[in-house]
Amino acid sequence: MADVGGDFTVTMPELRAVARFVAESAAEVLEIFESAVPGDDRPREAIAAARAFVEGAPRSRRQRVAAVDAHRAAAQAPTEPARLAARCAGDAAAAAYLHPIARASQVGHILRAAATVAHLSELSADVDQGAAARSLERSRLRATQGLVDVLRRYPSASSPVGGSRVATLMAELDAALRQH
Repeated sequence: MADVGGDFTVTMPELRAVARFVAESAAEVLEIFESAVPGDDRPREAIAAARAFVEGAPRSRRQRVAAVDAHRAAAQAPTEPARLAARCAGDAAAAAYLHPIARASQVGHILRAAATVAHLSELSADVDQGAAARSLERSRLRATQGLVDVLRRYPSASSPVGGSRVATLMAELDAALRQH
């Protein structure tokens, strides 16, 4: 399968490394969605589609449809944690189609799920102020050198003034990985 070009090139093995990282993050919080919406398997299918790509399947309609379906599940979820968990799953399937364009917004496709996991960990921890930091550190340690190499091709994801907690956590993870 050909490499993906744009402002720079991303190889299929690099896309698979990104998809693996995002799918692993999404899998950590899938139960949050499934507990809130039993019987809705759209986020689970999105993670399965991402994993199929990671294991060598070609990028296909399966990843595209599963990503859209998981994002629809997120929009229909009854709670914010369930919405966030389903969005992570959609991001996992969509990671196969990361755009090689030099925009900081693309960093979200690489790191938003891990930042969301950190945010969800702090929401569920109540008084544990270190829950998000520990989650980000686990994500940093899980990141492969290949993932970091891809990330460094994009501009940094600086935290916007007044941005969401997920955006702030994503900027923290981005900075930590770039120093890695």
